[in-house]
Amino acid sequence: MTLTKKAPVALLLTGVLLLDGCALKQMVKMAKDQQLTVTPSPLEVHGDSVKFDLSAALPLKMLKKNKIYTLNTAYKYGDQKINLADVEFKSTDFPNAKTEQPKVSKAFSFGYKPEIGNGDLVVVGTASNITKSKTKSSAELPVAKGLITTSRLVKDIYYSAYAEHGYNNKEELIPVNVGFYFEQGSAKLSKNETKGSEAKNLDAFIAKKNATRTVTIIGYHSPEGTEAKNSKLAEERAKVIEKYYKDRMKYFNQKNAIDSINFVTKSVFQDWEPLKAKLESTTVLSPEEKSEILRIINGSGSFLDKEKEIEKLKSFKKLITKVYPELRTAKTEILTVKPKKSDLQISLLAKEISEKGLKADTLNYNELAYAATLTPILTEKEAIYTALIKKQDTWDAHNNLGAVYLEMAAKAIDNGTKIANADKAINQLELSLKIKDNAEARTNLAVAYLIKGLKDQATAEIQKADALQASTELKKGINAVKGTLEIKQAKYNDAIQSLSKANETNDVLYNLALANLLSRNYDAAKKGFEAVTAGNDKNAWGYYLSAVTAARLKDEGTLTKNLKRAVQLDSKLTEKALNDVEFLEYQNSENFKNAIK
Repeated sequence: MTLTKKAPVALLLTGVLLLDGCALKQMVKMAKDQQLTVTPSPLEVHGDSVKFDLSAALPLKMLKKNKIYTLNTAYKYGDQKINLADVEFKSTDFPNAKTEQPKVSKAFSFGYKPEIGNGDLVVVGTASNITKSKTKSSAELPVAKGLITTSRLVKDIYYSAYAEHGYNNKEELIPVNVGFYFEQGSAKLSKNETKGSEAKNLDAFIAKKNATRTVTIIGYHSPEGTEAKNSKLAEERAKVIEKYYKDRMKYFNQKNAIDSINFVTKSVFQDWEPLKAKLESTTVLSPEEKSEILRIINGSGSFLDKEKEIEKLKSFKKLITKVYPELRTAKTEILTVKPKKSDLQISLLAKEISEKGLKADTLNYNELAYAATLTPILTEKEAIYTALIKKQDTWDAHNNLGAVYLEMAAKAIDNGTKIANADKAINQLELSLKIKDNAEARTNLAVAYLIKGLKDQATAEIQKADALQASTELKKGINAVKGTLEIKQAKYNDAIQSLSKANETNDVLYNLALANLLSRNYDAAKKGFEAVTAGNDKNAWGYYLSAVTAARLKDEGTLTKNLKRAVQLDSKLTEKALNDVEFLEYQNSENFKNAIK
Protein backbone atom coordinates (compact mmCIF):
# COMPACT_ATOMS: atom_id res chain seq x y z
CA MET A 1 0.00 0.00 0.00
CA THR A 2 2.69 2.35 0.86
CA LEU A 3 4.36 1.79 -2.47
CA THR A 4 1.06 2.11 -4.27
CA LYS A 5 0.44 5.45 -2.65
CA LYS A 6 3.91 6.83 -3.55
CA ALA A 7 3.92 5.72 -7.16
CA PRO A 8 1.91 8.67 -8.52
CA VAL A 9 4.22 11.10 -6.71
CA ALA A 10 7.32 9.50 -8.22
CA LEU A 11 5.81 9.63 -11.66
CA LEU A 12 4.98 13.30 -11.17
CA LEU A 13 8.55 14.15 -10.12
CA THR A 14 9.95 12.28 -13.07
CA GLY A 15 7.72 14.27 -15.36
CA VAL A 16 8.85 17.55 -13.81
CA LEU A 17 12.50 16.59 -14.18
CA LEU A 18 11.97 15.65 -17.79
CA LEU A 19 10.32 18.98 -18.45
CA ASP A 20 13.11 20.77 -16.51
CA GLY A 21 15.75 19.00 -18.58
CA CYS A 22 13.98 19.88 -21.80
CA ALA A 23 13.80 23.52 -20.78
CA LEU A 24 17.53 23.66 -20.01
CA LYS A 25 18.36 21.92 -23.28
CA GLN A 26 16.18 24.36 -25.18
CA MET A 27 17.89 27.35 -23.47
CA VAL A 28 21.32 26.07 -24.46
CA LYS A 29 20.10 25.45 -28.02
CA MET A 30 18.71 28.99 -28.27
CA ALA A 31 21.97 30.40 -26.88
CA LYS A 32 23.49 30.12 -30.34
CA ASP A 33 21.56 33.32 -31.13
CA GLN A 34 22.82 35.26 -28.12
CA GLN A 35 24.52 38.55 -28.90
CA LEU A 36 27.95 38.98 -27.28
CA THR A 37 30.02 42.15 -27.67
CA VAL A 38 33.53 42.59 -26.27
CA THR A 39 35.11 46.05 -26.07
CA PRO A 40 37.90 46.45 -26.97
CA SER A 41 38.35 43.55 -29.32
CA PRO A 42 41.03 42.28 -29.60
CA LEU A 43 41.86 42.55 -25.90
CA GLU A 44 44.55 45.09 -24.96
CA VAL A 45 47.12 45.41 -22.19
CA HIS A 46 47.26 48.80 -20.49
CA GLY A 47 49.43 49.35 -17.46
CA ASP A 48 49.67 45.99 -15.73
CA SER A 49 46.21 44.73 -16.55
CA VAL A 50 43.79 43.71 -19.29
CA LYS A 51 40.45 45.45 -19.02
CA PHE A 52 37.39 44.94 -21.19
CA ASP A 53 33.60 45.13 -21.17
CA LEU A 54 31.37 42.23 -22.11
CA SER A 55 27.80 42.97 -23.19
CA ALA A 56 25.37 40.07 -23.61
CA ALA A 57 21.81 40.04 -24.97
CA LEU A 58 19.72 36.84 -24.98
CA PRO A 59 17.11 35.93 -27.60
CA LEU A 60 13.46 36.50 -26.70
CA LYS A 61 11.85 33.61 -24.84
CA MET A 62 15.22 31.95 -24.19
CA LEU A 63 15.30 32.66 -20.44
CA LYS A 64 12.69 30.36 -18.94
CA LYS A 65 10.80 30.80 -15.70
CA ASN A 66 12.72 29.79 -12.56
CA LYS A 67 15.88 29.38 -14.61
CA ILE A 68 19.34 30.96 -14.64
CA TYR A 69 21.61 31.40 -17.62
CA THR A 70 25.29 31.95 -16.79
CA LEU A 71 28.14 32.96 -19.07
CA ASN A 72 31.32 31.45 -17.64
CA THR A 73 34.24 33.53 -18.97
CA ALA A 74 37.95 32.74 -19.14
CA TYR A 75 41.09 33.79 -20.96
CA LYS A 76 42.87 30.80 -22.52
CA TYR A 77 46.48 30.84 -23.72
CA GLY A 78 48.29 27.68 -24.68
CA ASP A 79 47.31 25.02 -22.17
CA GLN A 80 46.73 27.65 -19.46
CA LYS A 81 43.49 29.33 -18.48
CA ILE A 82 42.59 32.35 -16.35
CA ASN A 83 39.06 31.98 -15.01
CA LEU A 84 37.17 35.26 -14.88
CA ALA A 85 33.90 36.42 -13.35
CA ASP A 86 30.56 35.05 -14.53
CA VAL A 87 27.78 36.98 -16.23
CA GLU A 88 24.47 35.80 -14.81
CA PHE A 89 20.89 36.15 -16.09
CA LYS A 90 18.29 35.26 -13.43
CA SER A 91 14.75 34.83 -14.67
CA THR A 92 13.50 36.71 -11.62
CA ASP A 93 15.49 39.77 -12.78
CA PHE A 94 13.91 39.65 -16.25
CA PRO A 95 10.15 39.02 -15.84
CA ASN A 96 9.45 40.23 -19.40
CA ALA A 97 12.00 37.93 -21.07
CA LYS A 98 9.34 36.77 -23.55
CA THR A 99 8.89 40.27 -24.99
CA GLU A 100 12.10 42.16 -23.99
CA GLN A 101 15.63 40.93 -24.61
CA PRO A 102 17.50 40.31 -21.34
CA LYS A 103 20.70 42.37 -21.45
CA VAL A 104 23.67 42.51 -19.09
CA SER A 105 26.98 44.42 -19.32
CA LYS A 106 29.94 43.72 -17.09
CA ALA A 107 33.44 45.16 -16.73
CA PHE A 108 36.29 42.66 -16.50
CA SER A 109 39.93 42.96 -15.52
CA PHE A 110 42.79 40.56 -15.02
CA GLY A 111 46.45 41.07 -14.30
CA TYR A 112 49.02 40.88 -17.05
CA LYS A 113 52.30 39.04 -16.86
CA PRO A 114 54.84 38.77 -19.68
CA GLU A 115 54.41 34.99 -19.81
CA ILE A 116 50.77 35.41 -20.88
CA GLY A 117 50.83 34.96 -24.61
CA ASN A 118 48.29 35.28 -27.34
CA GLY A 119 45.03 33.52 -26.61
CA ASP A 120 41.27 33.79 -26.69
CA LEU A 121 38.57 35.14 -24.47
CA VAL A 122 36.08 32.24 -24.28
CA VAL A 123 32.63 31.80 -22.82
CA VAL A 124 30.60 28.73 -21.90
CA GLY A 125 26.84 29.19 -21.54
CA THR A 126 25.30 27.23 -18.70
CA ALA A 127 21.55 26.88 -18.15
CA SER A 128 20.37 25.80 -14.71
CA ASN A 129 17.38 25.84 -12.48
CA ILE A 130 17.20 28.24 -9.56
CA THR A 131 18.78 25.74 -7.16
CA LYS A 132 21.43 24.87 -9.76
CA SER A 133 20.79 21.25 -8.99
CA LYS A 134 20.66 20.52 -12.68
CA THR A 135 22.68 22.22 -15.43
CA LYS A 136 23.20 22.06 -19.14
CA SER A 137 26.20 23.73 -20.78
CA SER A 138 27.05 24.83 -24.29
CA ALA A 139 30.31 24.22 -26.08
CA GLU A 140 33.15 26.65 -25.44
CA LEU A 141 32.81 29.73 -27.62
CA PRO A 142 35.73 32.12 -28.48
CA VAL A 143 34.46 35.71 -28.38
CA ALA A 144 37.64 37.84 -28.65
CA LYS A 145 41.33 37.48 -29.51
CA GLY A 146 44.16 38.71 -27.34
CA LEU A 147 46.49 40.23 -26.47
CA ILE A 148 47.59 43.54 -27.96
CA THR A 149 50.70 44.48 -25.96
CA THR A 150 51.71 47.67 -27.78
CA SER A 151 51.62 49.67 -24.53
CA ARG A 152 54.56 47.57 -23.29
CA LEU A 153 56.80 49.03 -26.00
CA VAL A 154 57.44 52.24 -24.02
CA LYS A 155 61.13 53.11 -23.80
CA ASP A 156 62.55 53.72 -20.33
CA ILE A 157 64.20 57.13 -20.21
CA TYR A 158 67.06 57.04 -17.73
CA TYR A 159 67.70 60.76 -17.36
CA SER A 160 70.59 61.73 -15.06
CA ALA A 161 70.15 65.12 -13.40
CA TYR A 162 73.45 66.80 -12.52
CA ALA A 163 73.60 69.82 -10.23
CA GLU A 164 75.41 72.86 -11.64
CA HIS A 165 79.15 72.91 -10.92
CA GLY A 166 79.16 76.68 -10.45
CA TYR A 167 82.35 77.22 -12.45
CA ASN A 168 82.51 79.60 -15.39
CA ASN A 169 85.10 78.39 -17.88
CA LYS A 170 84.37 81.26 -20.25
CA GLU A 171 86.40 84.45 -20.35
CA GLU A 172 85.43 86.75 -17.51
CA LEU A 173 86.30 90.42 -17.26
CA ILE A 174 87.01 92.05 -13.92
CA PRO A 175 87.11 95.82 -13.41
CA VAL A 176 90.14 97.74 -12.15
CA ASN A 177 89.44 101.39 -11.27
CA VAL A 178 91.88 104.30 -11.28
CA GLY A 179 91.07 108.00 -10.77
CA PHE A 180 93.08 111.16 -11.44
CA TYR A 181 92.27 114.70 -10.29
CA PHE A 182 92.80 118.05 -12.05
CA GLU A 183 93.21 121.66 -11.01
CA GLN A 184 90.25 124.01 -11.44
CA GLY A 185 89.64 124.74 -15.12
CA SER A 186 92.61 122.56 -16.19
CA ALA A 187 92.95 119.41 -18.29
CA LYS A 188 96.64 119.00 -17.44
CA LEU A 189 97.88 116.27 -15.10
CA SER A 190 99.97 117.70 -12.29
CA LYS A 191 103.19 116.11 -11.02
CA ASN A 192 101.41 115.31 -7.78
CA GLU A 193 99.06 113.06 -9.77
CA THR A 194 101.69 111.42 -12.00
CA LYS A 195 103.81 110.68 -8.92
CA GLY A 196 100.88 109.78 -6.67
CA SER A 197 99.42 106.47 -5.51
CA GLU A 198 96.93 106.13 -8.38
CA ALA A 199 99.68 106.51 -10.97
CA LYS A 200 101.76 103.89 -9.15
CA ASN A 201 98.77 101.53 -9.09
CA LEU A 202 98.28 102.00 -12.82
CA ASP A 203 101.99 101.38 -13.51
CA ALA A 204 101.91 98.19 -11.43
CA PHE A 205 98.86 96.98 -13.32
CA ILE A 206 100.37 97.70 -16.76
CA ALA A 207 103.71 96.15 -15.77
CA LYS A 208 101.98 92.83 -15.00
CA LYS A 209 100.85 92.66 -18.64
CA ASN A 210 97.31 91.79 -17.68
CA ALA A 211 95.17 90.78 -20.64
CA THR A 212 92.99 93.86 -21.08
CA ARG A 213 89.94 94.17 -23.30
CA THR A 214 88.49 97.64 -22.64
CA VAL A 215 89.60 100.87 -20.99
CA THR A 216 86.75 103.30 -20.35
CA ILE A 217 87.68 106.82 -19.23
CA ILE A 218 85.02 109.29 -18.08
CA GLY A 219 85.93 112.94 -17.66
CA TYR A 220 84.06 115.20 -15.20
CA HIS A 221 84.06 118.86 -14.23
CA SER A 222 82.95 120.74 -11.14
CA PRO A 223 79.93 123.02 -11.64
CA GLU A 224 81.38 126.44 -10.93
CA GLY A 225 82.34 129.62 -12.80
CA THR A 226 83.86 129.48 -16.22
CA GLU A 227 84.28 125.72 -15.92
CA ALA A 228 80.54 125.27 -16.17
CA LYS A 229 80.67 127.16 -19.45
CA ASN A 230 83.57 125.12 -20.81
CA SER A 231 81.82 122.29 -22.60
CA LYS A 232 85.10 120.64 -23.67
CA LEU A 233 86.88 120.47 -20.33
CA ALA A 234 85.45 117.11 -19.20
CA GLU A 235 86.13 115.59 -22.63
CA GLU A 236 89.71 116.94 -22.66
CA ARG A 237 90.39 115.42 -19.25
CA ALA A 238 89.30 112.00 -20.54
CA LYS A 239 91.55 112.35 -23.61
CA VAL A 240 94.51 113.33 -21.43
CA ILE A 241 94.15 110.17 -19.35
CA GLU A 242 93.83 108.05 -22.51
CA LYS A 243 97.14 109.50 -23.79
CA TYR A 244 98.76 109.05 -20.38
CA TYR A 245 97.65 105.40 -20.26
CA LYS A 246 99.06 104.67 -23.72
CA ASP A 247 102.34 106.43 -22.89
CA ARG A 248 102.76 104.27 -19.81
CA MET A 249 102.14 101.14 -21.91
CA LYS A 250 104.90 102.26 -24.27
CA TYR A 251 107.15 102.89 -21.28
CA PHE A 252 106.63 99.27 -20.20
CA ASN A 253 107.35 97.99 -23.74
CA GLN A 254 103.71 97.20 -24.52
CA LYS A 255 103.27 99.38 -27.56
CA ASN A 256 102.09 96.45 -29.69
CA ALA A 257 99.31 95.66 -27.23
CA ILE A 258 97.74 99.14 -27.49
CA ASP A 259 95.79 98.30 -30.64
CA SER A 260 94.25 95.22 -28.99
CA ILE A 261 92.56 97.37 -26.35
CA ASN A 262 89.31 99.20 -26.96
CA PHE A 263 89.74 102.71 -25.51
CA VAL A 264 86.45 104.48 -24.83
CA THR A 265 86.31 108.10 -23.68
CA LYS A 266 83.20 109.79 -22.34
CA SER A 267 82.42 113.09 -20.69
CA VAL A 268 79.86 114.14 -18.12
CA PHE A 269 78.99 117.79 -18.78
CA GLN A 270 76.52 120.02 -16.91
CA ASP A 271 75.16 117.10 -14.90
CA TRP A 272 74.20 117.51 -11.23
CA GLU A 273 74.30 113.78 -10.44
CA PRO A 274 78.03 113.68 -9.46
CA LEU A 275 77.45 116.55 -7.01
CA LYS A 276 74.33 114.90 -5.60
CA ALA A 277 76.32 111.72 -4.96
CA LYS A 278 79.09 113.67 -3.28
CA LEU A 279 76.61 115.52 -1.05
CA GLU A 280 75.38 112.19 0.30
CA SER A 281 78.85 111.12 1.44
CA THR A 282 80.50 114.38 2.53
CA THR A 283 80.62 115.45 6.18
CA VAL A 284 81.87 118.95 5.36
CA LEU A 285 78.35 120.34 5.00
CA SER A 286 75.57 120.28 7.55
CA PRO A 287 72.24 118.62 6.75
CA GLU A 288 70.64 122.03 6.47
CA GLU A 289 73.28 123.19 3.99
CA LYS A 290 72.88 120.05 1.93
CA SER A 291 69.10 120.52 1.81
CA GLU A 292 69.53 124.11 0.71
CA ILE A 293 71.81 123.09 -2.18
CA LEU A 294 69.56 120.23 -3.22
CA ARG A 295 66.53 122.53 -3.23
CA ILE A 296 68.26 124.66 -5.88
CA ILE A 297 69.48 121.67 -7.91
CA ASN A 298 66.01 120.10 -7.97
CA GLY A 299 64.25 123.36 -8.69
CA SER A 300 63.50 125.05 -12.01
CA GLY A 301 65.95 126.93 -14.19
CA SER A 302 68.97 126.25 -16.40
CA PHE A 303 72.21 124.67 -15.23
CA LEU A 304 74.00 128.04 -15.25
CA ASP A 305 71.13 129.75 -13.40
CA LYS A 306 71.30 127.14 -10.66
CA GLU A 307 75.09 127.40 -10.50
CA LYS A 308 74.86 131.19 -9.96
CA GLU A 309 72.24 130.72 -7.23
CA ILE A 310 74.47 128.20 -5.45
CA GLU A 311 77.38 130.70 -5.53
CA LYS A 312 75.28 133.08 -3.41
CA LEU A 313 74.94 130.56 -0.58
CA LYS A 314 76.98 130.90 2.63
CA SER A 315 78.05 127.31 2.20
CA PHE A 316 79.55 127.94 -1.25
CA LYS A 317 83.06 128.51 0.19
CA LYS A 318 82.95 125.00 1.66
CA LEU A 319 81.71 123.67 -1.67
CA ILE A 320 84.44 125.20 -3.78
CA THR A 321 87.28 124.33 -1.41
CA LYS A 322 86.24 120.95 -0.01
CA VAL A 323 83.72 119.37 -2.38
CA TYR A 324 84.24 120.63 -5.93
CA PRO A 325 87.94 119.56 -6.14
CA GLU A 326 86.81 115.95 -5.87
CA LEU A 327 84.57 116.45 -8.91
CA ARG A 328 87.45 117.64 -11.13
CA THR A 329 88.45 114.16 -12.16
CA ALA A 330 88.76 111.55 -14.86
CA LYS A 331 87.75 108.07 -13.73
CA THR A 332 89.16 105.04 -15.52
CA GLU A 333 87.62 101.58 -15.55
CA ILE A 334 89.88 98.88 -16.95
CA LEU A 335 88.21 95.60 -17.90
CA THR A 336 90.84 92.91 -17.70
CA VAL A 337 90.63 89.17 -18.23
CA LYS A 338 90.28 87.21 -14.99
CA PRO A 339 93.19 84.76 -14.64
CA LYS A 340 92.02 81.14 -14.84
CA LYS A 341 93.43 77.67 -15.17
CA SER A 342 92.97 76.08 -18.57
CA ASP A 343 90.65 73.08 -18.96
CA LEU A 344 93.72 70.90 -19.47
CA GLN A 345 95.30 72.14 -16.22
CA ILE A 346 92.07 71.52 -14.32
CA SER A 347 91.74 68.01 -15.78
CA LEU A 348 95.30 67.04 -14.91
CA LEU A 349 95.06 68.41 -11.37
CA ALA A 350 91.72 66.66 -10.82
CA LYS A 351 93.23 63.39 -12.02
CA GLU A 352 96.10 63.73 -9.57
CA ILE A 353 93.69 64.61 -6.74
CA SER A 354 91.40 61.64 -7.39
CA GLU A 355 94.04 59.06 -8.26
CA LYS A 356 97.22 60.08 -6.45
CA GLY A 357 95.82 61.82 -3.41
CA LEU A 358 97.23 65.24 -4.35
CA LYS A 359 96.06 67.90 -1.89
CA ALA A 360 92.54 68.89 -2.94
CA ASP A 361 93.31 72.58 -2.31
CA THR A 362 95.15 72.72 -5.65
CA LEU A 363 91.66 73.17 -7.12
CA ASN A 364 88.80 75.03 -5.47
CA TYR A 365 85.42 73.35 -5.04
CA ASN A 366 83.90 74.71 -8.27
CA GLU A 367 87.00 73.88 -10.32
CA LEU A 368 87.00 70.29 -9.06
CA ALA A 369 83.25 69.96 -9.72
CA TYR A 370 83.83 71.34 -13.23
CA ALA A 371 86.66 68.87 -13.80
CA ALA A 372 84.16 65.99 -13.63
CA THR A 373 82.38 67.39 -16.68
CA LEU A 374 85.59 67.36 -18.73
CA THR A 375 85.83 63.58 -18.93
CA PRO A 376 83.35 61.20 -20.59
CA ILE A 377 84.73 58.23 -18.62
CA LEU A 378 82.30 57.37 -15.83
CA THR A 379 84.89 55.79 -13.53
CA GLU A 380 86.90 59.04 -13.70
CA LYS A 381 83.77 61.06 -12.91
CA GLU A 382 83.12 58.74 -9.96
CA ALA A 383 86.66 59.29 -8.61
CA ILE A 384 86.40 63.07 -8.97
CA TYR A 385 83.02 63.34 -7.24
CA THR A 386 84.26 61.04 -4.47
CA ALA A 387 87.20 63.41 -3.95
CA LEU A 388 84.81 66.37 -4.07
CA ILE A 389 82.72 64.89 -1.24
CA LYS A 390 85.89 64.49 0.85
CA LYS A 391 86.73 68.11 0.14
CA GLN A 392 83.27 69.41 1.02
CA ASP A 393 80.25 67.28 1.98
CA THR A 394 77.51 68.99 -0.05
CA TRP A 395 74.11 67.97 -1.45
CA ASP A 396 75.19 68.61 -5.04
CA ALA A 397 78.36 66.49 -4.77
CA HIS A 398 76.36 63.52 -3.44
CA ASN A 399 73.70 64.06 -6.11
CA ASN A 400 76.23 64.16 -8.92
CA LEU A 401 77.94 61.00 -7.71
CA GLY A 402 74.50 59.38 -7.65
CA ALA A 403 73.89 60.60 -11.21
CA VAL A 404 77.14 58.90 -12.30
CA TYR A 405 75.93 55.60 -10.83
CA LEU A 406 72.65 56.03 -12.71
CA GLU A 407 74.57 56.39 -15.97
CA MET A 408 76.55 53.27 -15.11
CA ALA A 409 73.29 51.42 -14.41
CA ALA A 410 71.75 52.58 -17.69
CA LYS A 411 74.76 51.28 -19.66
CA ALA A 412 75.07 47.96 -17.80
CA ILE A 413 74.15 44.87 -19.84
CA ASP A 414 74.03 42.50 -16.89
CA ASN A 415 70.88 43.03 -14.79
CA GLY A 416 72.71 42.34 -11.54
CA THR A 417 75.22 45.09 -12.29
CA LYS A 418 72.40 47.41 -13.32
CA ILE A 419 70.57 46.92 -10.01
CA ALA A 420 73.80 47.20 -7.97
CA ASN A 421 74.59 50.58 -9.53
CA ALA A 422 71.00 51.74 -9.01
CA ASP A 423 71.38 50.85 -5.31
CA LYS A 424 74.65 52.83 -5.13
CA ALA A 425 72.85 55.77 -6.69
CA ILE A 426 70.00 55.55 -4.17
CA ASN A 427 72.49 55.64 -1.29
CA GLN A 428 74.14 58.84 -2.56
CA LEU A 429 70.83 60.49 -3.45
CA GLU A 430 69.43 59.87 0.02
CA LEU A 431 72.56 61.50 1.48
CA SER A 432 72.00 64.48 -0.82
CA LEU A 433 68.39 64.83 0.34
CA LYS A 434 69.41 64.70 4.01
CA ILE A 435 71.48 67.82 3.41
CA LYS A 436 68.89 69.59 1.24
CA ASP A 437 65.67 68.64 -0.48
CA ASN A 438 66.39 69.22 -4.16
CA ALA A 439 64.76 68.47 -7.51
CA GLU A 440 67.90 66.91 -8.98
CA ALA A 441 68.14 64.16 -6.35
CA ARG A 442 64.38 63.53 -6.43
CA THR A 443 64.51 63.12 -10.22
CA ASN A 444 67.48 60.78 -9.99
CA LEU A 445 65.77 58.73 -7.27
CA ALA A 446 62.77 58.32 -9.56
CA VAL A 447 65.06 56.98 -12.29
CA ALA A 448 66.83 54.64 -9.85
CA TYR A 449 63.49 53.18 -8.77
CA LEU A 450 62.42 52.94 -12.41
CA ILE A 451 65.55 50.90 -13.15
CA LYS A 452 64.64 48.59 -10.26
CA GLY A 453 61.08 48.23 -11.56
CA LEU A 454 59.55 50.03 -8.55
CA LYS A 455 57.04 52.16 -10.43
CA ASP A 456 55.08 53.39 -7.41
CA GLN A 457 58.23 54.68 -5.68
CA ALA A 458 59.45 56.20 -8.94
CA THR A 459 56.15 58.00 -9.43
CA ALA A 460 56.19 59.38 -5.88
CA GLU A 461 59.71 60.77 -6.33
CA ILE A 462 59.09 62.35 -9.74
CA GLN A 463 55.99 64.08 -8.36
CA LYS A 464 58.09 65.51 -5.51
CA ALA A 465 60.72 66.64 -8.01
CA ASP A 466 58.06 68.31 -10.14
CA ALA A 467 56.86 70.31 -7.13
CA LEU A 468 60.35 71.69 -6.35
CA GLN A 469 62.13 74.63 -7.91
CA ALA A 470 64.13 73.53 -10.93
CA SER A 471 65.92 75.00 -13.93
CA THR A 472 64.26 74.96 -17.34
CA GLU A 473 66.56 72.16 -18.45
CA LEU A 474 65.85 70.05 -15.36
CA LYS A 475 62.09 70.58 -15.79
CA LYS A 476 62.40 69.06 -19.26
CA GLY A 477 64.21 66.05 -17.80
CA ILE A 478 61.55 65.68 -15.11
CA ASN A 479 58.83 65.72 -17.77
CA ALA A 480 60.64 63.04 -19.79
CA VAL A 481 60.73 60.66 -16.81
CA LYS A 482 57.22 61.63 -15.71
CA GLY A 483 55.78 60.98 -19.17
CA THR A 484 57.46 57.57 -19.33
CA LEU A 485 55.93 56.55 -16.00
CA GLU A 486 52.52 57.87 -17.06
CA ILE A 487 52.54 55.60 -20.12
CA LYS A 488 53.33 52.65 -17.86
CA GLN A 489 50.31 53.62 -15.74
CA ALA A 490 48.05 53.95 -18.81
CA LYS A 491 47.69 57.72 -18.23
CA TYR A 492 48.19 58.48 -21.89
CA ASN A 493 46.75 62.00 -22.04
CA ASP A 494 48.88 63.01 -19.04
CA ALA A 495 51.90 61.45 -20.76
CA ILE A 496 51.25 63.49 -23.89
CA GLN A 497 51.22 66.69 -21.81
CA SER A 498 54.43 65.76 -19.96
CA LEU A 499 56.40 64.54 -22.98
CA SER A 500 55.39 67.60 -25.00
CA LYS A 501 57.32 69.68 -22.43
CA ALA A 502 60.42 67.46 -22.39
CA ASN A 503 63.63 67.66 -24.42
CA GLU A 504 62.97 66.48 -27.97
CA THR A 505 65.36 63.54 -27.90
CA ASN A 506 64.62 60.60 -30.16
CA ASP A 507 63.44 58.48 -27.22
CA VAL A 508 61.14 61.25 -25.96
CA LEU A 509 59.64 61.70 -29.44
CA TYR A 510 59.16 57.92 -29.65
CA ASN A 511 57.32 57.79 -26.31
CA LEU A 512 55.23 60.81 -27.24
CA ALA A 513 54.18 59.18 -30.50
CA LEU A 514 53.40 55.96 -28.60
CA ALA A 515 51.24 57.86 -26.10
CA ASN A 516 49.30 59.37 -29.01
CA LEU A 517 48.89 55.91 -30.56
CA LEU A 518 47.58 54.45 -27.30
CA SER A 519 45.21 57.43 -26.94
CA ARG A 520 43.96 56.64 -30.47
CA ASN A 521 45.25 59.99 -31.76
CA TYR A 522 46.39 58.21 -34.90
CA ASP A 523 47.24 61.23 -37.06
CA ALA A 524 49.47 62.64 -34.30
CA ALA A 525 51.03 59.20 -33.79
CA LYS A 526 51.75 58.85 -37.49
CA LYS A 527 53.51 62.23 -37.64
CA GLY A 528 55.33 61.44 -34.41
CA PHE A 529 56.82 58.16 -35.63
CA GLU A 530 57.74 59.80 -38.92
CA ALA A 531 59.74 62.35 -36.88
CA VAL A 532 61.36 59.51 -34.91
CA THR A 533 62.56 57.65 -38.01
CA ALA A 534 63.59 60.90 -39.71
CA GLY A 535 65.78 61.68 -36.69
CA ASN A 536 67.19 58.14 -36.56
CA ASP A 537 66.75 56.02 -39.67
CA LYS A 538 68.14 53.01 -37.78
CA ASN A 539 65.34 53.01 -35.22
CA ALA A 540 63.70 49.66 -35.95
CA TRP A 541 61.01 50.09 -33.28
CA GLY A 542 60.10 53.49 -34.74
CA TYR A 543 59.38 51.84 -38.10
CA TYR A 544 57.57 48.95 -36.40
CA LEU A 545 55.18 51.26 -34.55
CA SER A 546 54.69 53.27 -37.73
CA ALA A 547 53.42 49.99 -39.19
CA VAL A 548 51.15 49.43 -36.18
CA THR A 549 49.74 52.95 -36.59
CA ALA A 550 49.12 52.26 -40.28
CA ALA A 551 47.34 49.01 -39.38
CA ARG A 552 44.97 50.91 -37.13
CA LEU A 553 44.41 53.44 -39.91
CA LYS A 554 43.70 50.57 -42.36
CA ASP A 555 46.60 51.76 -44.55
CA GLU A 556 48.14 48.52 -45.81
CA GLY A 557 50.63 50.23 -48.12
CA THR A 558 52.22 52.28 -45.34
CA LEU A 559 52.03 49.28 -43.01
CA THR A 560 54.02 46.97 -45.29
CA LYS A 561 56.58 49.65 -46.22
CA ASN A 562 57.43 50.42 -42.59
CA LEU A 563 57.25 46.82 -41.45
CA LYS A 564 59.67 45.79 -44.17
CA ARG A 565 62.15 48.46 -43.04
CA ALA A 566 61.74 47.42 -39.38
CA VAL A 567 62.50 43.78 -40.17
CA GLN A 568 65.52 44.77 -42.28
CA LEU A 569 66.94 46.64 -39.29
CA ASP A 570 66.08 43.97 -36.71
CA SER A 571 65.34 40.43 -37.91
CA LYS A 572 63.84 39.52 -34.50
CA LEU A 573 60.85 41.68 -35.39
CA THR A 574 59.76 39.09 -37.96
CA GLU A 575 58.54 36.76 -35.23
CA LYS A 576 57.11 39.69 -33.30
CA ALA A 577 55.04 40.76 -36.32
CA LEU A 578 53.84 37.22 -37.05
CA ASN A 579 52.39 36.94 -33.54
CA ASP A 580 51.27 40.53 -33.06
CA VAL A 581 47.50 40.82 -32.77
CA GLU A 582 47.83 44.38 -34.12
CA PHE A 583 48.31 42.79 -37.57
CA LEU A 584 45.58 40.17 -37.19
CA GLU A 585 43.64 41.45 -40.21
CA TYR A 586 46.69 41.39 -42.47
CA GLN A 587 48.46 38.16 -41.53
CA ASN A 588 47.05 36.31 -44.53
CA SER A 589 47.86 39.16 -46.92
CA GLU A 590 50.58 38.54 -49.49
CA ASN A 591 51.85 42.10 -48.99
CA PHE A 592 52.24 41.44 -45.28
CA LYS A 593 53.96 38.10 -45.87
CA ASN A 594 56.38 39.70 -48.35
CA ALA A 595 57.16 42.54 -45.92
CA ILE A 596 58.46 40.17 -43.24
CA LYS A 597 60.39 37.77 -45.48
